[in-house]
Amino acid sequence: MFLKHQLFKIATFVGLALVLRFLVVDHLLEGQSQWWLQVLAILIIFVVGIGYVFRGTAKVIEETTDVLKDRTKLAGGFLQAFGTAFPDMVIGVMAAVISLQLRDTDYVRAVNLAIIAASTTFGSNIYNIMHAVWCIYRQNLANAKKKMVLMFPYIKAGGSLRPLKDHQVKPTIREMDSAIRVLTALTLLTAFVAVSMVLFGRVKNSVELYGGDLYQLILPVGIVLFVLCVATLYIFRGSEKPESPIGEIQYEERYYASRATLRIWFDLVLSGVAILFAAESMVMSMETFSHLTHIPFVITGILAGLIGCMGEMIVVHNFSVNPKGRVGDAIVGVAMDNIVTTLGAAIVAIMGGIFLGSNSLILIFVIILAANTLLIEQISKLKNSLAK
Repeated sequence: MFLKHQLFKIATFVGLALVLRFLVVDHLLEGQSQWWLQVLAILIIFVVGIGYVFRGTAKVIEETTDVLKDRTKLAGGFLQAFGTAFPDMVIGVMAAVISLQLRDTDYVRAVNLAIIAASTTFGSNIYNIMHAVWCIYRQNLANAKKKMVLMFPYIKAGGSLRPLKDHQVKPTIREMDSAIRVLTALTLLTAFVAVSMVLFGRVKNSVELYGGDLYQLILPVGIVLFVLCVATLYIFRGSEKPESPIGEIQYEERYYASRATLRIWFDLVLSGVAILFAAESMVMSMETFSHLTHIPFVITGILAGLIGCMGEMIVVHNFSVNPKGRVGDAIVGVAMDNIVTTLGAAIVAIMGGIFLGSNSLILIFVIILAANTLLIEQISKLKNSLAK
């Protein structure tokens, strides 16, 4: 019975994502629709895409990664990252594709879409890391007070965090060390991108064409970045945690523990398809939103980044408030997610569709680097709690 129910849920996610892309977008959002129909379409895409498709697929990822990591010996965060980073990559790549199509006919609009690609890709890293900083900060607070604390003060709906001593399965020190190393690698990769854009990517005559300095992640740098990201993911692919005892995982995870590995991957692939079409719909809705409101494209891209990383934020939140030893997976998953997202930026750079203006370039990368430092500091505190 649960088999039919689970397949029905995932099929529903895919079906809704297809409806958003080929019905809502094609017939309400685009074409000669009146402005109020376009606003209605945007609301439908956001409510259904985030409220149901992204949340539902994030739950599938959460339920399957612990089982898969035991079978494949890959890190739970590594497996988690590829599922949750998919929307970020799709939004960035789709914006880049549209940008390249317009490069010869409408250069300014093409640049604006390329800015959406960049600000979506790197802006999502800010949200992921800062949300993880908050989750681990609240966990450390629970450890220090030796009692349960709410994830969000005065808001019970956000769940509560228990001290580590009350967790059914504690995260390991090796997991914390691995998370710190992955975050250090992410910091270096981010700095490499920022420095490369400043040193090698300034676009000639950008002030006349765009009204300010413009920087591009050029093809050779994109290739190097792609290789570095793949190498980093390969190095940190292994799990640093023992197998999870079946008796201490939820019913849905016990269900997947008794299913064939091929079936689990099938569910994850279907979830990825749902994410793909929902994210593509969101790209188109964000462009229409910019035209309707005249909000700068870089702001639109940063907002799209929040949409893209919603799945990762939900998974990290659930792993944090669930006292099953999944905090380690959550932290590694955030860092891995952002490396996968940076891999997406490398792909977009190879395609030739990633730009940032000088102010946005400085602000985005400075915030990312600062956020990485804060998360490393919070992980170190959590590691100290484990060592006691």
